[in-house]
Amino acid sequence: MFRITEQNLSVFCARLGLYLSHKSPVSKMSVRGKVLSVENMNPFVKNMEYAVRGPIVIRAGEIEQELSKGVKKNFTDVIRANIGDCHATGQKPLTFLRQVAAICTYPDVLLKDPNFPSDAKDRAQRILDGCGGKSIGAYSDSSGVRVIREDIARYITERDGQASNPDDIFLSTGASDGIKIIMKLLMTGQPGKERAGVMIPIPQYPLYTATIAEYNAYPIGYYLNEDKNWALDVNELKRSIDEAKPNCKPRAIVIINPGNPTGQVLTKENIQDVIKFAKEQNLFIMADEVYQHNVYAKGSQFFSFKKILTEMGPEYNTMELASFMSTSKGYMGECGFRGGYCEVINLDPDVRAMLLKSISAKLCSSISGQAVMGVVVNPPKPGEPSYDVFQKEKSTVLGQLAEKATMVTETFNSIEGITCNEVQGAMYAFPQIKLPQKLLEAAKAKGQAPDAFYCFNLLEETGICVVPGSGFGQVEGTYHFRTTILPPVEKLREMLGRFKDFHLKFMAKYS
Repeated sequence: MFRITEQNLSVFCARLGLYLSHKSPVSKMSVRGKVLSVENMNPFVKNMEYAVRGPIVIRAGEIEQELSKGVKKNFTDVIRANIGDCHATGQKPLTFLRQVAAICTYPDVLLKDPNFPSDAKDRAQRILDGCGGKSIGAYSDSSGVRVIREDIARYITERDGQASNPDDIFLSTGASDGIKIIMKLLMTGQPGKERAGVMIPIPQYPLYTATIAEYNAYPIGYYLNEDKNWALDVNELKRSIDEAKPNCKPRAIVIINPGNPTGQVLTKENIQDVIKFAKEQNLFIMADEVYQHNVYAKGSQFFSFKKILTEMGPEYNTMELASFMSTSKGYMGECGFRGGYCEVINLDPDVRAMLLKSISAKLCSSISGQAVMGVVVNPPKPGEPSYDVFQKEKSTVLGQLAEKATMVTETFNSIEGITCNEVQGAMYAFPQIKLPQKLLEAAKAKGQAPDAFYCFNLLEETGICVVPGSGFGQVEGTYHFRTTILPPVEKLREMLGRFKDFHLKFMAKYS
């Protein structure tokens, strides 16, 4: 009988071209080296950056570990204001939404449970009836469960007063997946000056620059006008595309409304101007509208690009447009379910066939996420047993967000050296900070962008984790940071107090 010992195992491994490490019996390292190295891997993946989960966030996690081990600091906890993760900051799930999701997951028992209301059971049964084997464990059509797409189409029709077709809708793994699917269609597959160019707002959500880098496309940044509450300026759109044309083939324009990271809500007139510009330049419109429920400022109102485009008449209502929605934002905040949809209109029929082929290769998005989206677009109606509780929970979430939007705007503007446009919508503020020359020199000596230097020091001194404006893009010579408005009211008030104390001391140090 052959007895395995460390010695004969070493001989055996050596004959295979492997070697023993001191820490493990057999190392996986081949004598020939790894197939993939940083030098030979896909260079476009290396070019990707995603600021909201970047080095500052990594350091925040390390500090949390230090605190858990008893390391003494000036604070007792880390306040993560770097990402729009509602439930992680304390927002409670909506009862009705979770009831429907639970029933869909365990229908044999919960459909019979008297503790679950009839309207939740009705929603769950409708979704289950649309699933193979009446189970959310079955694959759906690649575009998503048909009855959920029908409910989405009904929601859009009621929202816009314009008809929506379920066949124009596909469900996705969060809005991010839908955005990447559409952007992939727009790529030219050519290098250099023949690359696809995608217009993106600056500041922008890092998904766009990351995806553009991954696809080897060309980013065409257009600056939002900070002096006009981050409005889109058509002259700036023209400047940016004219400068980009020698370097790429402009194919699309991205608009984030309400804005991330800027928190603005576009006016109807502004949207009309963008549509006219896209028509003139023959651009595909990508409307990121995941914050459509998050509008707080007096006089602000959400208008979908589809609604405005359709109302503009025959000259414009045949333009190609993709709009995106998510379960992660709004009043729901259900980030972990990764539910989302895309409505794409006026596609060439042959291109539509290619889109369906593309999404079929992914089989389908999570059916649990689809079910949650189905509840978002088909909530309890007046007279149904869950209506009053649902409305109370929804209005509480949105009301608190409105209160926090005002609190954040007013507090930042009360601090010397900081200016902050009104948070009209979404979940973020993007204040500008005036940094003294001595601080700029200190940041340079440390090899950091000035706003990153500021944010790292803020984290180390206060435990507040925000994202430098350089991660989103900003006018050269200006410095910002993005913070969410998501922490509970009292925790947010504490956070702003910590921030103010830090800022005044830090600026005094470098004055």
